[in-house]
Amino acid sequence: MTRPAALMLALFTVPVFAAAQAGPSAKPAARPAATPRAKEPAKEPARQPAKEPAKAPAQSPAPAQVPAADTTDRLRPGLFAGLRFRSIGPAAPSGRIGEVVVPASSKNTWYVAVHSGGVWKTVNAGTTWTPIFDSQSSYSIGTLAVDPKNPLVVWVGTGENNSQRSVGYGDGIYKSTDGGRNWSNVGLKSSNHIGRILIDPRNSDVVYASALGPLWSAGGDRGVYRTADGGKTWTQVLKP
Repeated sequence: MTRPAALMLALFTVPVFAAAQAGPSAKPAARPAATPRAKEPAKEPARQPAKEPAKAPAQSPAPAQVPAADTTDRLRPGLFAGLRFRSIGPAAPSGRIGEVVVPASSKNTWYVAVHSGGVWKTVNAGTTWTPIFDSQSSYSIGTLAVDPKNPLVVWVGTGENNSQRSVGYGDGIYKSTDGGRNWSNVGLKSSNHIGRILIDPRNSDVVYASALGPLWSAGGDRGVYRTADGGKTWTQVLKP
């Protein structure tokens, strides 16, 4: 027998011989008893957070009550039957109305400048009219002004203040101290057209006037003029 074969025989023979020696009554060694484990305390169930009561859905505010439209027809037939449009003057042939001035102290007194019809005055808010400039040498009026301190002092600038094909010209500035009964020419006779007259409310002797001068020729009184003595003398304060 060779050496490897003897070695293999020895390996199988030893376990069989040991089992035969132990015999059939041999029992395996008892395992030690397992130590009982302590019981874990029972876990309390997790508390659920209290649920908030469901909120009612927000309600939109009630729309504001809009009052019903008043559809009553108050314009009854014949309501204005007694009213008629009428001209209160000056008359139509007198031309274009250039300016209306009402003194603050007398609401029923009006002065009206007419571009081709002189100066008109009413003392009853237009019921009747009186021409107060017909005796003067100029019929065309550009502007007028009433002294805020004295409603009887009236300044008139002659010559229509429009630059156009058909236009009337004048001969300077006039002044009345008795509400238009009497007039005096106080200067700027070569202005031809007076555009505006302004009276200083602090001093009635200080007056400003704007002069256009001749429309189709050079020369004349042109620019802005000032008087500090009630119209006796004029000084050119602004040249065109």
